[in-house]
Amino acid sequence: MVAGGEAGPEPRHGGLLAVVLTVQFLVALDMSVVNVALPDIRADLGFSADDLLWVVNAYALAFGGLLMFGGRLADLVGRRRTLIAGLAVFGAASLGGGLVGSPGALIAARALQGVGAAALAPVAFALITVTLPAGPARSRALGLWGMAGAAGGAVGVLAGGLLTEAAGWRSVLLINVPIVALALVGARRWIAPDRRTGAPPRLDLAGAVLVTLGMTALVFGLVRTETYGWTSAETVGTLALAVLLLAAFVVVELRTRQPLLRIGLLANRPLLAANLFVMLLFSGQFATFYFLSLYTQQVLDYGPTEAGLSFLPFCAGIVVGSVIATRAVTTVGLRWPLVVGGTVGAAGFGWFALAVSADGTFLTAMLGPSLVASVGVGMCFVPLGTAATTGVTPAEAGMASGLLNSFRQIGGSLGLAVLVTVAARATDRAHGSAAERLTSGYATAFAASAGLLLAAALVAATLLRGRGRGRGRGRGQAPAPGASAEAAATTTGAGAGTVAEGGRAGAVG
Repeated sequence: MVAGGEAGPEPRHGGLLAVVLTVQFLVALDMSVVNVALPDIRADLGFSADDLLWVVNAYALAFGGLLMFGGRLADLVGRRRTLIAGLAVFGAASLGGGLVGSPGALIAARALQGVGAAALAPVAFALITVTLPAGPARSRALGLWGMAGAAGGAVGVLAGGLLTEAAGWRSVLLINVPIVALALVGARRWIAPDRRTGAPPRLDLAGAVLVTLGMTALVFGLVRTETYGWTSAETVGTLALAVLLLAAFVVVELRTRQPLLRIGLLANRPLLAANLFVMLLFSGQFATFYFLSLYTQQVLDYGPTEAGLSFLPFCAGIVVGSVIATRAVTTVGLRWPLVVGGTVGAAGFGWFALAVSADGTFLTAMLGPSLVASVGVGMCFVPLGTAATTGVTPAEAGMASGLLNSFRQIGGSLGLAVLVTVAARATDRAHGSAAERLTSGYATAFAASAGLLLAAALVAATLLRGRGRGRGRGRGQAPAPGASAEAAATTTGAGAGTVAEGGRAGAVG
């Protein structure tokens, strides 16, 4: 078995944290920076309207399909090795994508970026959790991780517009290359080499194939619902195939000695609560960001750069919420920060439903709701990460991380697919001008997102009952320094990335 730094704390914590935060910033940046450049990509490479969506979907499919595999690979072959390999793949794909001359080559490069990101997202934060002991130091690191994700998403939206205008669409991919180079240098210098003890590990190949195909089919089916509809043969067949593959994966894992995912992990109530919570949280957050971006561009008539600037208050609120949660977790445990965070986030999303209007402005429709919702969402990241890996050994930190990232990806894709349908139906039933009808649909989606966050708060209140009190490492805290608190942070970057995905839809539309 490989242990990446478990033998003792890494003395250069600052350097390791800098690498991890750079990786988180990079993944969040790439989720948003490409989308605003899509119209220019279409004009330059000759994409059709339908094929252009694969510049986004190829990344999403590879990323979502390989998350479980990437997390477990880090446990088996070493976190440092997996991180460096992920960075190398991501950097090479970014360079290739910036130099391609055909639509097919760009789609392939984006898929390869997703492969690299699927290794980076589960492993990076696990490095923090096996290095920093449970307590204030780890909580502060989780807060910084959340801030890095928010910053990456916001900078991606702004940089995508600015770079495309100043240097062309290729620059939004090439910008990743120097960031990857810095991260590689830091990883080699500040991350301790992996140590191997005992017999060589065995990779669960059957489980890896089944979960990769199953997750890919699930994401593929969900991202096409806007084109084919929920009742079409294409959608029903793809989702049915995904269910069969994932069911077969569970059967295989129950019979395998060294599984890709130990199903027994789900019997851990804090871990189960965290995964259900993050699925509901990102079902609502992905959809809210998507529709807000459409609202700013299609109703308020903002350009991509203005739309990106309008999300900066949300990023600031996430920082505030993360700081609050960092302090709260050490005093009241995990339950109440999640319950309060989910409820406050729901209040902010509900406020959006009431505030948006056809003649709205940034001050009347976005500023207040953005601040309230973001503080609530920001409060969730630190306790989510701790709950997701409470009682998880360092040898399974990547496994737990891959699981949480998969639930986050499923939640985001499912929530967006469902609420796009809800908004479309509300728009069709509305009366008035085109802007008024669009706004009615968006408001309905925001209200549904608020309901999803309230459901997440209820999950935390129910499954974490009796775990919300105590100080320090009392009930509700991770019981061992090796227990990973990682997953929270990866979710932040993904959520921030969806700001631009909505922007992409508005720009292309």
